[in-house]
Amino acid sequence: MMEDLPIDTSHPAVREYLALIRLQVLTPLSLLVNIATLMVCTFVLDPNLGTISELYPSAISPKPYMIAIFIVAIYVGQVGYCVLLVLSRKPETKRALIKGCGFPLVLANWVMAFWAISWILQAFLLSTVLLGVLLGLLLYANVVLLIYHAPSGKRPLDIAFIHAPLRTFLLFPLGVMFPYSLFVTLGLTWSPGEPQHYARGQWPGMAVMLGVNLLGIVVIALRRDIVWCVAATWICASIWSEKPKPYPVFAIAIAFTVLHPTALIASTIWVWLRGRRRTGPIALPPDNEGVPNGPPHGERPAREVDAEAIWG
Repeated sequence: MMEDLPIDTSHPAVREYLALIRLQVLTPLSLLVNIATLMVCTFVLDPNLGTISELYPSAISPKPYMIAIFIVAIYVGQVGYCVLLVLSRKPETKRALIKGCGFPLVLANWVMAFWAISWILQAFLLSTVLLGVLLGLLLYANVVLLIYHAPSGKRPLDIAFIHAPLRTFLLFPLGVMFPYSLFVTLGLTWSPGEPQHYARGQWPGMAVMLGVNLLGIVVIALRRDIVWCVAATWICASIWSEKPKPYPVFAIAIAFTVLHPTALIASTIWVWLRGRRRTGPIALPPDNEGVPNGPPHGERPAREVDAEAIWG
């Protein structure tokens, strides 16, 4: 059917245009499916997503309502992404949408919808696998954006509605849900009526919290990433605010709640001070007062050239 169209579909510009049209249809559709599935699993079914999380407390289980607010922030960012997908005019923005994160984001929304269903069915092994796939898709999209479509101050809308939502979405499985689902699958939980067993899995929980948040500190310090800082701080707060918690996990969550914004502020100040040092006073060369006119000492005077002798 594509060969019957009165246009050359093999032309790169035409192919990019068709890919953009597909994304303008598939991305809002996948987002609507994602939102509808999570709303049904939260407000219609019983037990809902938050109730199941409370039935399986672990050393790194987060506060359900704080994760719900985090997911709402992801959805708000994706709504802006869909608007930018329709209204974008700059070729750099279109390339970032088409070749950077377009189809991985569509797949990520579908995977998150299936994850919600698996969580409701308490199929935790399937939930962990789906969260691993979601993490891989979002990690790929963020790496491609960072390498080939880096954020630029000349395109603030790209930063606000492409890079920020994708980075926030990445931290949903990376920072909390994939490790938590893995802990539930491995049985590193306790019964809600037996809080005396809350230390079960504390050392693996401490290792997970330490590894994920050290990675966040490196990203924040090197890139001065405000989005990562806010998202990671919120996730840490959601973990230590859910009681009871073993002391090693609680202490690390509290520490990184403070260290993430501290790393951002320190990195910003360091870059500002380095800029000040580079743009200091410029030393001008001394005036050649008292030096006689003519060529400097040791330098040969310019030769006079006979133009007629050269050109005839």
